[in-house]
Amino acid sequence: MSVQLRRASSARGHGPIHSPWRHVVQAAAALAAGMGVGRFVYTPILPLMHTGAGLSAAAGANLATANYVGYLVGALAGILLPALVRSSVLLRTSLIVLTGTLAAMPATHSTAVWMALRLLAGAASALVFVIAVSSLLSHLREHPAHLPGWAFGGVGAGIALSGLLVLVLHSFADWRAAWYASALLAGLLGAAAWNLRPETASPTTADGGGACPGAAGIRTHRWFTALLLSYSLEGVGYIVAGTFLVSAIEQGSPSWVGSGAWVLVGLAAVPSSALWAWLGRIWSRPDLLLAALVIQAVGIALPALVGGVASALASAVLFGATFIGVSTLALATGSHLRFPRSVALLTAGYSVGQILGPLVVTPLLRHGYHQALLLAAAVVLASALSAGLLRVGFPHHLTPPQQTSPARPAAGESSAHAPRRYWRRRRSRHGHSAGTATRGWRSRRVCAGSCCT
Repeated sequence: MSVQLRRASSARGHGPIHSPWRHVVQAAAALAAGMGVGRFVYTPILPLMHTGAGLSAAAGANLATANYVGYLVGALAGILLPALVRSSVLLRTSLIVLTGTLAAMPATHSTAVWMALRLLAGAASALVFVIAVSSLLSHLREHPAHLPGWAFGGVGAGIALSGLLVLVLHSFADWRAAWYASALLAGLLGAAAWNLRPETASPTTADGGGACPGAAGIRTHRWFTALLLSYSLEGVGYIVAGTFLVSAIEQGSPSWVGSGAWVLVGLAAVPSSALWAWLGRIWSRPDLLLAALVIQAVGIALPALVGGVASALASAVLFGATFIGVSTLALATGSHLRFPRSVALLTAGYSVGQILGPLVVTPLLRHGYHQALLLAAAVVLASALSAGLLRVGFPHHLTPPQQTSPARPAAGESSAHAPRRYWRRRRSRHGHSAGTATRGWRSRRVCAGSCCT
């Protein structure tokens, strides 16, 4: 059946059939370059800039904020101008610009220039993410849901590769060499993603983009409000750890432990999206979102509460295994609720949270990074509390419009199939349908919204 669907898709003008795993690898390479390296390599390089470039903790927070502002601009451009996500020229241009900004960081000691470069890098990485993920989910719509999950693991692979690179350079090179090497790595990953096919134009729209006729009569405002608050708070808390975790670990451990922990964050993130998608076949999204946020809060607080190598490595695993999963779960939940412009609103809330995070903890950085991590963990716990409100009367029964018709055989369908359709509909009302777990992967709007990861 899947072969027939892919052939039918090709016949409708979607081009020749390509290997799905080839597309997964190309999209993963783009995500590794745009997010894992272009966005997150700053985290392991930051301690080197403190010692070698004289960068203060407050200035380091400002550089992070500039990057997140640029990321918000790029993400909103991808949402408001849908034609951008179908441009291979823009994808390649963004990869080149991103690599150039990394290579230009060692060429100056001006904080203002660094801020401009990180701002531009943020916008370029957001565009790479939007185009790559939109392409991924558009072309793999008829394939198993775990394939996009593994492609999202490209973010973790980029974090692991760039972290390993900085770890190796740490012993014999300075911060300049780390930036040059990360630019080279981003260039190589960009070359692997160069021929990625962008999303093709489609007349269909996603569940999360606007009001859905199938949801008429069901007001989901209170659940969406709790979700928006939870996801915005997660943006504040997670980004503090995503920016300062390595520096915080190195305060009380040998320098190699911080960089090594960041490699572990990436390795834990590689299978996380596929794992959370699989767990969604067993438990509901609100339950999983609550669990993931609590686990993440514990991981963020560990280095500040318990010293030593073991706690640092445990923190890395818990954080890496949850931060991408939280995004995919939250965006899929918003799509399920079918609140108008849900993905755009969630993206905006999460991105604003990421901008506020470094600014909120900057006054605490004069005493080191541990207080900042504790505050971040508290914010993530508040996010978990808001996510817990989702579980109260959550409308698991919402179904796409085509599933709301009476349970009777369709034209040309044997009546023997009717009971099967009836029980599928019964299971979906209680949130146990496997389709509920994978529907978020199928949504183009969900993929565009995931750019806030």
